[in-house]
Amino acid sequence: MQLGWELKRLRDKAGFTLTEAVDGLTFSPSKLHRVENGLTGLKTTAELRTLLDRYGVEEEDDVVFLVEIHRDSLNRGWWSLYRSVLPSGMGMYIGLESGARSIRAWQPNVVLGLLQSERYARELFQAAKSIEETTTEFVERHIQIRMERKRALTRREGPLELWAIQDEASLRRVVGSPDVMREQYEEIIRVAQLDNVTVQILPMSTPTYRPGSNFTLLEFGSPLPTVVQSDVADGSDISDKDTTIWSFSRRFEGLRAAALAPGETPAFLQRLAREV
Repeated sequence: MQLGWELKRLRDKAGFTLTEAVDGLTFSPSKLHRVENGLTGLKTTAELRTLLDRYGVEEEDDVVFLVEIHRDSLNRGWWSLYRSVLPSGMGMYIGLESGARSIRAWQPNVVLGLLQSERYARELFQAAKSIEETTTEFVERHIQIRMERKRALTRREGPLELWAIQDEASLRRVVGSPDVMREQYEEIIRVAQLDNVTVQILPMSTPTYRPGSNFTLLEFGSPLPTVVQSDVADGSDISDKDTTIWSFSRRFEGLRAAALAPGETPAFLQRLAREV
């Protein structure tokens, strides 16, 4: 993403269209478009240097900086070990999540993945196993992925800042058994005690706007844009368009204002544990 953003900035500064930028090169305008949007990478440093020459980038420090970013972009993340079981687009999302500085998320249907306990996650996948015709290996590997993702919250260098809002309905839906749910409530309380994690609950009795689908706003810090991931009918959608980010940010702020204060979360979950 960072390399793509820098290349788009340099292309705009040089006054080239996508077609003009790749004229005479070995790749197409559509590939350059994907590179600029962080959807794919340049295979070699030579391809990068050719683009930089075309854009008139001559300062050696600038070239070295971009070459280093390119080399870093070629390194596979930990999730590449699981690529055989990841659905389309999931690898990209995990990469974004792993690189994000902060996340704001709304989840009305199930417990947010970054807050899930291992037993809760297992019961979710087991419940879908026969319907979606998945294997035991698929289930176990996805549980491993989900638990690995949670490590971003406690990593030593720059732990991920998470602000999650859960609809009460998502917490009342029993997954597995009442025991699994009580354990899940304790896990949310435990994770919410981290300085970098905030969890709010939106009660069902609160008459307010609440989107029916979950979404996640991922922030990376300047100069990279904020990205939003949202569920759609046939999968998920990822966008960094300004108007889309503005729209989802407004939704999140509305939900945050309507939800209970973060300090009320433990008591609310403890009450649910007694009622489940």
